[in-house]
Amino acid sequence: MTSPLYQRDREWHPPALAPDYKTSLGRSPKNALLSLEGSPSELTGPTFGHNDIDAIDNDLLRNYAKSGDPIGERIILHGRVLDENGRPVPNTLVEIWQANAGGRYRHKKDSYLAAIDPNFGGCGRTLTDENGYYTFRTVKPGAYPWRNWINSWRPAHIHFSVFGTAFAQRLITQMYFEGDPLIAKCPIVKSIPDQRAVDQLVAALDLNATIPLDSIAYKFDIILRGQRSTFFENRPEGN
Repeated sequence: MTSPLYQRDREWHPPALAPDYKTSLGRSPKNALLSLEGSPSELTGPTFGHNDIDAIDNDLLRNYAKSGDPIGERIILHGRVLDENGRPVPNTLVEIWQANAGGRYRHKKDSYLAAIDPNFGGCGRTLTDENGYYTFRTVKPGAYPWRNWINSWRPAHIHFSVFGTAFAQRLITQMYFEGDPLIAKCPIVKSIPDQRAVDQLVAALDLNATIPLDSIAYKFDIILRGQRSTFFENRPEGN
């Protein structure tokens, strides 16, 4: 049996057209959106990638390293995947991808002048445990410039993908870091009208999980539905 889907509060979500976020000019729909009912296949369809997890896939300090550790501030990123009632969601595939400590992605179209780290691939994956818990080791990504305005910089962020019980249930979002002054200046973040939704995209510093003389920890819980739902950029209509 599957539980009913609770519609999210649409007042949290940004309009498709946000003029200060220049890319939205070409991405926003020109016609009224259609609301479609979910089908059984979207709730019970095949899963994706859950059986392809390697022991170090969640360790970005090691899973691409060739000659040593990657350069940058070592961090632990951890949290839980929860449903709208605060119950854990076990055995859920969580994937992340990010820029390196200099703010550059390992991608052929990334032309930022920061160096590519030969020991950092920038992506990882893991499954939540029976308590909905996940963890990654990585380096804190750097800010980088982007061609929105003349002097626009993206705050340090990590992209998250969460797969549910079916391929069509993939959710994608971005996570930011507590205390970053660029968050409030980012046109993408500023397109979200409700500050509560922005706050839930910011990972909190977690000194209790920090490893002394090794890694600083940040905690980021992902809530799938309901009024406290994490904002997912590919599901602005609700999930």
